[in-house]
Amino acid sequence: MQFRKSWIMALALTSVVALSACGNNGGNNAATNNGGNAAATNTQNSSGAELSGSILASGSTALQPLVEQVAEKFMDANAGVDIQVQGGGSGTGLTQVAEKQVDIGNSDVFAEEKLKDADAEKAAALVDHQVAVVAIAAVSNPDAGVDTLTKQQLIDIFTGKITNWSEVGGADQAIQIINRPASSGTRATFESFALGTKTEDLPGSIQEDSSGTVKKIIGETPGAIGYLALSYLDDSVKTLSYDGVEPSVDNVIAGKYPVWAYEHMYTNGEPNETVKAFLDYFLTDEVQTGDVVELGYIPASQMQVSRDVAGTVTAK
Repeated sequence: MQFRKSWIMALALTSVVALSACGNNGGNNAATNNGGNAAATNTQNSSGAELSGSILASGSTALQPLVEQVAEKFMDANAGVDIQVQGGGSGTGLTQVAEKQVDIGNSDVFAEEKLKDADAEKAAALVDHQVAVVAIAAVSNPDAGVDTLTKQQLIDIFTGKITNWSEVGGADQAIQIINRPASSGTRATFESFALGTKTEDLPGSIQEDSSGTVKKIIGETPGAIGYLALSYLDDSVKTLSYDGVEPSVDNVIAGKYPVWAYEHMYTNGEPNETVKAFLDYFLTDEVQTGDVVELGYIPASQMQVSRDVAGTVTAK
């Protein structure tokens, strides 16, 4: 989806408070912005002129709704800036930012998880800006008749050992898997932290990267199962607990619910002043306690645990 810039300016946003933090994230990235420290910034460049220029971001569809909403507000406050936001999945975002096709690559996974081996050098050039945390929940068609699944049941479903909902206490209904393509960061997060293993695409399963389309298919297809970011959940699908733990924001923050990941906005090297101002705006209180929470994401600063690129979780 692309945004056209609104030329109707709201009251000028004269300054925004930005949090910026730089540090190693456990991988090879040059810097990590995790919402730790506050620093003042404004919507003017270093010469005192208003910000201007265009920004193109692509990648994670799980992060896309937040980037789109924040981009609209940023453009309303900065008439000289035009921001376009595209989906395509985390793999696409990382590849395009590594090849300098876009200014920002949105991703649900660390760059080192996608850009490996021959592409490891590309990952090392990227700068990680963590703007939020996203949790992923298994969801089913509401008529499947199940409220919770264990880790092993999920593994058996996504590897084809269980093919009917009656085998896990639900309706006598064949299971239809709605999966994500291999390039999807949402799939990588689900496989890493819900299944603990990678899976093959089973015959008859459906691959769809757009989270909005996945939700629509699951809601309309008898027996369907898939997974969505919490920001996409509504009554059109059934949210399933994981090993009896509800995928709630409080459980994610406390480290009780394990299927979550940082939302990264990668730049190739340090960003220019317009891109930096946009990224800094994400870490203001206005966005972190407003847009981030409103759209179902979790401010990274609220997490009581942290996770590194190897997947190791530690208490803060």
